Amino acid sequence: MASYHRRTRVDAPLDAVWDFHSRVSGLEALTPDWMNLRIESVRGPDGEPDPEILEPGARIDASVRPLGVGPRQRWTSAITERERDGATAFFVDEMTDGPFRHWEHTHRFFADGAETVVDDRVVYALPFGSLGDAVAPLARVGFEPMFRYRHRRTRDLLEGTE
Repeated sequence: MASYHRRTRVDAPLDAVWDFHSRVSGLEALTPDWMNLRIESVRGPDGEPDPEILEPGARIDASVRPLGVGPRQRWTSAITERERDGATAFFVDEMTDGPFRHWEHTHRFFADGAETVVDDRVVYALPFGSLGDAVAPLARVGFEPMFRYRHRRTRDLLEGTE
């Protein structure tokens, strides 16, 4: 499977960065407008609607319509792991339904003094079997602007520059 990785440093404490990324409002704030994100529903591990914190077992049903072109694409993610241990934290969301054959996004956070290192890693497989596998490295062209935006927006929001 192919992978994508991006890391940035945020001038904000781990507690603030972790809290921001633990909520669906963080996902909404970090998705570029051109993706036309719509959160359809959020369910907690026990099926409760709109949980405050996204714990393992939570599901997010969303749709996107990049650049306003074509039909809306449905995307369902499940939080499969989430852990905080002192100066480190991480969570994993996996696409359970959507446009990729496989999508596993690991969000890691490391305290470094008063700052936090944000580290995203996505392991993915495109549709169309071996053809998708052959062109998977080209998906980086689409991922790069999205994750560059997400990391810049994280800094802007949590460093108070916006």
